[in-house]
Amino acid sequence: MRPISPSPETPIFELKPLSKDSIDAALRKAEHYRLLNQPRLAESICLDVLDIDPENQKATIVLVLALTDLFSQSSARASKRALELANGLKDEYSRIYYTGIIHERQGAAALNSSTQSSDFDAYEWYREAMDFYEKAQEINKGENNDPILRWNTCARIIMDYHLRERPTDDYQPMLE
Repeated sequence: MRPISPSPETPIFELKPLSKDSIDAALRKAEHYRLLNQPRLAESICLDVLDIDPENQKATIVLVLALTDLFSQSSARASKRALELANGLKDEYSRIYYTGIIHERQGAAALNSSTQSSDFDAYEWYREAMDFYEKAQEINKGENNDPILRWNTCARIIMDYHLRERPTDDYQPMLE
């Protein structure tokens, strides 16, 4: 993710473009860096690919996943950008499926945080992810089981961690 606005002291560099012939190798490297838990390197490579091939769906998907890897560090900006990118994917299944992944990983980030309402937040994120996975499975028509596997993972996490819906706030001030 690029900084919102560089400070006057921040150097500005002219980024060097990749050659179109190197896109496949660059994307393999981005996937490799994600597996090595280096999401910022993967993000940078995907941005380089998208600079020369803005419609590259694989680069967009790897970038979405790299951004979700950053949720525990910089959730709000990374989440917003990941959702924007997922909404720009060409096919409906991918848009819905990867939006589910974004919500699932927000749930994981919430579960790992130590805020007062993080368990309730995690529950809400996981339930939203499950809704997206159900929609993806309907579109998928059984071509692969990825949405089912992810739905089951969310369900197990909710059950294993005893996550539950946020209680309704029915507080009513006493009137004199």
